[in-house]
Order: sequence, then structure tokens, then C-alpha cells
Amino acid sequence: MYKLVLFVPEKALEKVRKAICSAGAGKIGGKYDNCTFFMKGIGTFRPLKGARPNIGKVGKLEKVKEYRLETIVPGKILKKVIVAMKRAHPYEEPAYDVYPLKAA
Repeated sequence: MYKLVLFVPEKALEKVRKAICSAGAGKIGGKYDNCTFFMKGIGTFRPLKGARPNIGKVGKLEKVKEYRLETIVPGKILKKVIVAMKRAHPYEEPAYDVYPLKAA
């Protein structure tokens, strides 16, 4: 199992959440699905020359209301879930992390 953590602009949260869950993320114990956690924060970034930002302008530091969205993903579908996340995410380069989980 893996923990997928990603950062999503406020307006795209539900679209991205639904996409990763539809791809199989967020299932716990066989009796629950769509299990995610999210919390609000502020993301910062500055698009550099050659970037095509969805939000903001090249060369200007941006501060965007974003959500940290996290869920669990079985290893056998991790690539599928990441592909679904990237297709649904509005950013040119979504920020995300994948952490291996150890069984207790």
C-alpha cells in the first residue's frame, strides 16, 4: 500500500478527488471507498520561462488557495491512479508525493 499526497487548487478539488477514487484509490477494508482526507492551505510557485501556467503569469510569484488531498492506494494500481490524477488536475505539473506504507 502507498499513501498518495497531492496539492490541488480549490476549484479542482472535487474533480481530482473523484478521478483518483474512480481509478481505485481510497478503498479501506473492503467495506469503504472514497476514503480521502483534505485540508486547506496556501501554495506558492513562480512559473519560469517556457512554462504554460493554468494559474498565474510567467515570472510572477503566485499564492493560491489549495488543498492537500491524501488517500491510500494499492501498489498494483498506483500508476493507474497517478495517470487519472494527472488527467483531472489543472496544473501543468501537479505536485504530489507517494509514500510506501508498512503493514502493522
